[in-house]
Order: sequence, then C-alpha cells, then structure tokens
Amino acid sequence: MAVCARLCGVGPSRGCRRRQQRRGPAEAAAADSEPDTDPEEERIEAGAAALAGLPPELLVEIFASLPGTDLPSLAQVCTKFRRILHTDTIWRRRCREEYGVCENLRKLEITGVSCRDVYAKLLHRYRHILGLWQPDIGPYGGLLNVVVDGLFIIGWMYLPPHDPHVDDPMRFKPLFRIHLMERKSATVECMYGHRGPHNGHVQIVKKDEFSTKCNQTDHHRMSGGRQEEFRTWLREEWGRTLEDIFHEHMQELILMKFIYTSQYDNCLTYRRIYLPPSHPDDLIRPGLFKGTYGSHGLEIVMLSFHGKHARGTKITGDPNIPAGQQTVEIDLRHRIHLPDIESLRDFNELSRIVLEVREQVRREQQQEGGPEDAAGLGRQSPQPCAEPPAEQAKGPGDGGAEAAAEPPAQSGQGQPFVLPVGVRCRGAGKTGFYGTGLIAGHGFTSPERTPGVFVLFDEDRFGFIWLELKSFSLYSRVQAAFRNADAPSPHAFEEMLKNIQSLAS
Repeated sequence: MAVCARLCGVGPSRGCRRRQQRRGPAEAAAADSEPDTDPEEERIEAGAAALAGLPPELLVEIFASLPGTDLPSLAQVCTKFRRILHTDTIWRRRCREEYGVCENLRKLEITGVSCRDVYAKLLHRYRHILGLWQPDIGPYGGLLNVVVDGLFIIGWMYLPPHDPHVDDPMRFKPLFRIHLMERKSATVECMYGHRGPHNGHVQIVKKDEFSTKCNQTDHHRMSGGRQEEFRTWLREEWGRTLEDIFHEHMQELILMKFIYTSQYDNCLTYRRIYLPPSHPDDLIRPGLFKGTYGSHGLEIVMLSFHGKHARGTKITGDPNIPAGQQTVEIDLRHRIHLPDIESLRDFNELSRIVLEVREQVRREQQQEGGPEDAAGLGRQSPQPCAEPPAEQAKGPGDGGAEAAAEPPAQSGQGQPFVLPVGVRCRGAGKTGFYGTGLIAGHGFTSPERTPGVFVLFDEDRFGFIWLELKSFSLYSRVQAAFRNADAPSPHAFEEMLKNIQSLAS
C-alpha cells in the first residue's frame, strides 16, 4: 500500500503533484533553484512514470487491491488515475473486502447509484458506528450490533430468550437502518413501532459514542392507545399476556416499558463495547452469556478473564443491579471441591465449605498486606443459610431460590440444590471456584458482595450459587456471531470495562 502510494508520487517525501503545480511563481522559482540530488526522489519519480505507463486494466487491478481510504490521494496524481478510479470494479471489490457486502452491486445501476457512492457515502461515512454498543437506558442497558447487511447498515437490538429458557437462541429486532437510494446522501430510517420504517437521524457524538433520534414518533403510536401498545409489548418481549403476569413484576414492567418508550420517542445514546479477548490459558472461552436472575428474568452478562480472576459484567441490568456492574467475580486460585452437587440436599454443608475458603482468602490477604475487600469479599460475613432481610429485595433471586423449594421451617436443613434438567457438572471431581456475587436493594441501594460458588458445566454453560440468597443462576453462552466487536488491544478492553462501570455507579 505505502509502496504503491510512493510510486504514484503521493508519499510523504513527494506530496501531491497537483499541489506542487498550484505553487506560486516565487515558490516554484525557489524550488527550481534548490539542488535536486535526492536519489530517493528520483526513483519515486521514475516509478510514478512507469506506473502511469501501465495499461488501464492492470491499473484497475492494482488500485482495487489498495484500501479505499488511499484511493482519493491516487486520484490527485494525474488525470489518467482519476479517470480509472471511476471504474466501479475497483469500488465493488473494496465494498466486498472491507465491509463484507455480498449483494450483486450491479443492480444499483438501475437507481443511478454507483459502488463508489455506496463506499463513500454509506459504508465509509458510517464506518465508526459498526460494532457492539450498549444503549443508555437507565439501569437496563442492552446490546446493539450495528452491521452491514446487504446494501443496508442495520442496528439490531439483541434480547435474551424468554425466561426460563436460558439455552434458547437470542431474540433480535431492527431499531434503525441506513441505506443509499439516491446519489445525494444516505437515508436514515427508524424501525421502531408497528407502522413501518420512517424518518430518523444518526449522529456520531464523539469517539465510541453515537446517538439516534426518531423524527416521526407518531409512527410509534398504535390506534388502540397506550393500553394496546403495552399489551403488544408484553406479548413480544415476554411471550405472555397481561393477565398471565398481572400478579408478577407489574410495577417493574410498567417502569421498564415507560423507560423504553420515552427513550425511543426522544434521543437514545449508545456507547461502544468490545468482546473480551481470549487467551490460551483461560478456563473457558470468554464471551457473552444469558443468565437467570429470578424475578428479573434473563439478562446478558460478559464473562472475561483477568489473570487469576474472572469477572461477569452485566450488559443488561435491572433496578437492583444496573447494567455495567460486575455481578460476579471468581477467584481462580481457590478451587472448591464440592460434594455430590447433583444430589446436594444440605445447604448448610455447602455454606460451611465456602465460608472456610473465604476465611482462607482473608488470611492470605492479611499476610500479603492487601486490603480485606480487594477480592470483593463484601462487608458482611453471613452465617450459613442466613436469610436475607425481608424488607430488601436483593440480587438475582430477590431473596428466593431458583429451581428449588423453600426449606421446611425450623428444620435446620438448607434448601436442596437442584440442577436444571439436562445439565451435568463438568468432570468427575465436581469442582468449582470460590467467588463473590453483587447484591443490592432496589435502586442499587446498600450494595455488597457475598460469597458464592462458580460451577463449570461445559464450554458453553456455567452456574453461580449465591450463598446468602440460597439462589442459583445458570448462564448459557450467546452463540450469535458479532462482527466488528473485537477490542483493538487488551488495554482498550480494560478501559471499556472501567467506562461502563463508572457510568453504572
């Protein structure tokens, strides 16, 4: 690429020939009076002349192999290059290789739009919004993937499957799309609502942040008013009718619907997120997982590895623990050998094992001179099977057990731990790792970290036992392939994690 640019006389040592020709008489005379003895410049000039003498079809092949961002500079070298760079074959190849456009771009000729227009006015112009994003919707967050889809750029919102089907594939729907139907400029359309695409707007606010705005919010309204909109939303988002869940989560659902509709009717801001980098020594492949969170339904969590620790960061959140917070932290240095976990009936025994490991972690930190809470140990030391305060709904299970019955009153026995159907613990050792889980009251009040157990089932599923809540969360890998989502460097990923967590605090 650099060699071709220099041969064409547009490298840093030469500059643009056209700019040289635009110099005034005094500048030209001064330049002519300077000795021209640089052998490197002489070779570049000779190379440019030789390149310009090549047949047009060979130049087309050469230019088509260069990044599209370099081609405008080549167009300023000479009239011949500028004329050749209007060849659609060059830009068709750049659209395919740089942005994965697989459509037959020849059909654009019917509308008078060239591949050069598609590259310059659509793909290149909006390249900064391609990738994964988290919308700023209060504590709820979300997951948006902006991709090139055919001759469109589409923003797909990904949603977890309906609770409790954690192994089901993700649901997704389009929120906006951008396309080029005429030669003047790209068209942005809002896809929210039930009346079809309508006029919208996309603005790149700053690096790694952009916003969308609907210019025709009346398209979001339904003829039956707010009640019909709410019922339709419940069917689409929860797969259930209003009557089915009237006695469950009603206040939370109304709040969530209000936040979603108010944001879509105004301006919604998105911040870039990256998929976690993978290392050969990771326990499993990091990535996005769907997790069970009691009455909050299924949420999306990002599992990442950081040396001897692993973190689960919420991509979607709830009124208790907002998106961006680290819901679980796993200490990979402290392995827990569990009893027969598939038939574990005594939660007290599990508590005893975990709390012993917790005390060991504390002693090690004291010996190392580190702060007691450095590994997220929390402020309290709950007794085995301690019930959470009744007035404070905490964490994933709101104080209740997931897939388990309440223990008999005054029995002295903990509730049974029952794995979901079809799930088996990985390996014969029934091994887990010590960890902590973040719990809090409504509105992220009184947050604290309490001990728990990370249990690995297979490459695509793991669980976390919340000791204080006597609750179990199952996480299943998101199998969707996300494009333009890799972090440019490990440092960039760490900075992204800090950024979304600071916004959630």
